[in-house]
Amino acid sequence: MRHPPRSVLSAAAGAAALVASVLVPVVSAQGAAPACTVEYAVTGQWANGFQGSVKITNNLAPLSGWRLGFELAGGRQVTQGWNAKWSQSGTTVTAANESWNGTLGTGASVSAGFLASWSGSNAVPTAFKLNGTTCNVDSDPSTPPTTPPPSDGTAPALHVSGNKLVDSAGETRRLLGVNRSGGEFMCVQGYGIWDGPVDDAAVQAIADWKAGAVRIPLNEECWLGLSDIKPEYAGAHYIAAVQDLVARVEAHGMTPILELHWSYGRYTGNSAGCSDVHATCQKPMPDMQYSPSFWASVASTFKDDRATVFDLFNEPYPDRATSSATDAWKCWRDGGNCPGIPYEVAGMQDLVDAVRGTGAENVIMAGGLAYSNDLGRWTAYKPDDPAGNLAAAYHVYNFNACANESCWNSTLAPVAAQVPLIAGEIGENTCSHGFTDQVVKWFDDRNLSYLGWTWNTWDCSSGPSLISAYDGTPTAYGAGLRDHLRALNP
Repeated sequence: MRHPPRSVLSAAAGAAALVASVLVPVVSAQGAAPACTVEYAVTGQWANGFQGSVKITNNLAPLSGWRLGFELAGGRQVTQGWNAKWSQSGTTVTAANESWNGTLGTGASVSAGFLASWSGSNAVPTAFKLNGTTCNVDSDPSTPPTTPPPSDGTAPALHVSGNKLVDSAGETRRLLGVNRSGGEFMCVQGYGIWDGPVDDAAVQAIADWKAGAVRIPLNEECWLGLSDIKPEYAGAHYIAAVQDLVARVEAHGMTPILELHWSYGRYTGNSAGCSDVHATCQKPMPDMQYSPSFWASVASTFKDDRATVFDLFNEPYPDRATSSATDAWKCWRDGGNCPGIPYEVAGMQDLVDAVRGTGAENVIMAGGLAYSNDLGRWTAYKPDDPAGNLAAAYHVYNFNACANESCWNSTLAPVAAQVPLIAGEIGENTCSHGFTDQVVKWFDDRNLSYLGWTWNTWDCSSGPSLISAYDGTPTAYGAGLRDHLRALNP
């Protein structure tokens, strides 16, 4: 769903004299390996400039894209570099992988170099971050854990059996609930991490509607801690906040669904939401530069928690960038250089591979074309999942093309016959619930899943907002879903 229009909503001098390398020491207590190490060296220095290098070693889950950040103060300015895409904003220097050296396996290293101007002192940087993770130091008590804390709740571990979601006892489970928007936009806009409270009382209010699932939209730049995000809302801080919310959702017996909503990549074509390269709006497809790294990190964090479901990408629309339906579906599955999309695309297969490459076997959802409203060729192009835990995701609003029983019978029913079908977003922009009443009836009759958009206190005339207060007071639109969920689970 697109959000309502609220603010919520940047050559070497000849004959350089070689000087001794200056290395950053790796601080490691009790013999534990840091998450990543960076060896920084000044390999040449002259009157107005110097040559530097970095060697990056990744000790965590494999990365399919990397981005190193550090500070160069004292007027030093990077002028050119190699083996990485170098940039500098103020004192912050960023080195991002090239297309040919983005893969960085566990224990693997990559080196890159640069030239810079300088005056005064040429002090060695003391802190380095790889995809938002601080390198060269052990974790301390303030560092969030790499696996979620244990839950005291009753959220079931899930897997796919035929075309159903089932728990460990083999009982069919439906994901019926709400979306909790905020994590996709607040951080990138510099206002915080969540839009409104997410404490225990706020999560209890969702549970009081008899919801059984909460979909949590996320932002890949905030999770990865990229340099354009305020540090207090990025990387370890953002991950810890997501872990805390997941633990609260599970403690109330509800299934958390983690979803990639906003991603990197400049797109200005048909139906563009923004011209910004950063993750500030819905893009037509995920990007190869950061989206696989995002999912590898999310999957590594939650792979021991099979109650958590992964929704790969909010609302793909490569069909708006090309007039060929075949090209659009190929782009959706295979990614690469897609017609009409100027950045390298990560296809659904790339993201499935990123998740499964960590060993995670969590249920994965994949939405179709036309903002997840078109599943017409989903079964023909579905990605291969070696874990066999793939579900189809569908979004429907009263203003969509496929928003009637005839379309549902012809396009959704065949998909639901093969795999679990989850309507990750349902809603209407009329501040009433006549349309969503029709949706839930069709899905109820087939024992399928759905979640209402959205548990946020926005004006329902500008978007489908379920509540007017975070104590669970419903809008007229939200009252329909609340009463229906309570009727299903008295």
